[in-house]
Amino acid sequence: MQRIETDICVIGAGSGGLSVAAGAVQMGARVVLIEAGEMGGDCLNSGCVPSKALIAAAKAAEAQRRGFRGVAPVPPQVDFAAVKDHLRAVIDEIAPVDSQERFEGLGCTVIRAFARFTGPREVQAGDTMVRARRFVIATGSHALVPPIQGVETVPYLTNETIFGLRDRPQHLIVIGGGPIGVELAQAHRRLGCEVTVIEGARVLGREDPELAAVVIAALQAEGLTLVEGQPVVRLSGSDGMVEVTLGDGRQITGSHLLLAVGRKVALEGMNLEAAGVDYTSKGVTVDGRLRSSNRRVHAVGDVAGGLQFTHVAAWHAGIVIRQAVLGLPARADPRALSRATYTDPELAQAGLTEAEARKLHGAAVSVVRAEFAHNDRALAEGKGKGLIKVMVVKGRPVGASIVGPQAGELIGLWALAISSRLKMSAIAAMVAPYPTLGEVSKRAAGAYFSPTLFENPTLKRLVRVVQRWVP
Repeated sequence: MQRIETDICVIGAGSGGLSVAAGAVQMGARVVLIEAGEMGGDCLNSGCVPSKALIAAAKAAEAQRRGFRGVAPVPPQVDFAAVKDHLRAVIDEIAPVDSQERFEGLGCTVIRAFARFTGPREVQAGDTMVRARRFVIATGSHALVPPIQGVETVPYLTNETIFGLRDRPQHLIVIGGGPIGVELAQAHRRLGCEVTVIEGARVLGREDPELAAVVIAALQAEGLTLVEGQPVVRLSGSDGMVEVTLGDGRQITGSHLLLAVGRKVALEGMNLEAAGVDYTSKGVTVDGRLRSSNRRVHAVGDVAGGLQFTHVAAWHAGIVIRQAVLGLPARADPRALSRATYTDPELAQAGLTEAEARKLHGAAVSVVRAEFAHNDRALAEGKGKGLIKVMVVKGRPVGASIVGPQAGELIGLWALAISSRLKMSAIAAMVAPYPTLGEVSKRAAGAYFSPTLFENPTLKRLVRVVQRWVP
């Protein structure tokens, strides 16, 4: 049995783990990185990267199908297998950044084995025992398989397997109407599949209902079938013919089934009890500093029990590095976190939704809006559907919701404004290039001051005095 002593042992080579390892080793810490699966984790191999590459191909197909004023539409000729080759090529291009070779070149000791705690300060990975001053659990999550009757006998896909499918599904049934489900549903519809989405509650139910309705209308206009408010009670069938039975007795038959009902944190077999680390089905129990009940063990990313996004894992990594490497205080404050759903139109959120803001701040909340229909760039590109809503308390934004073109890019300004506690006046004073979609944010900020500037009788009297007496 080989024994290694180190400063920091990182378990999991996904976004959070790689960020901790890269930052810590380049600052001078001794780092051991343990990964039993693929380097890069879910995001690179079966999540963000392949899904966005698929969405890009689907967008190109839809652009041909729609045409433009003065540009005739044409039916797209989709080579489904070649699209999957594009996904593989994108993964291969990014993979060297996350590779074992790169991290060994940085100075990390990389162990490709499953890690299991044997005590509060030790883990065993293969034939190596690692003793460390600090541990970081960054094992991520995997697709949740719901306990539906018949699921164990029916062929199904998850995000971990669908990107390897090289033959185009004739009719894809998607169980789950959250971001993953609707993104993949729209992409497959645009690539020529019949698609049905089944959601037990409400499609995009976590998002602002007004903005989600814009996305839902777009999905339906493209021919997706959306079934809401119905649980799936039974699955049956075989390859090429899967039958889904709903709670109301309806039966839906398709060629392929995709399960997109959520994620399950990957903590199985780690023997966390031996390390004195408390955990639940949602993840490791951590405090505001991302420390577990064993203060030597941190958790980042999906296993920290919060929002399950790649950018959150990277953010967590920075918080842990400040503490474990530099010895500085740092806490995770999720109030300004942002997220995006990459449908067309895109849907993005930073901070609180309107409902969350009203629940927390009550009557102190002001909601201002701006429509993409009044944005010249959006109109020029034929993308005038959508809006931005900003929730404001005492002159500062506490939340922003955007649905429309490039919402995922536009939300960054509001994430910065919320995290930095900027005032709406700072956004209103911003000089944005014309014509850009970014002007919609400036218009929303300006709308906050419109009642004071344009509907104030006292101000109007003052202006008349100024105009009469001031030379």
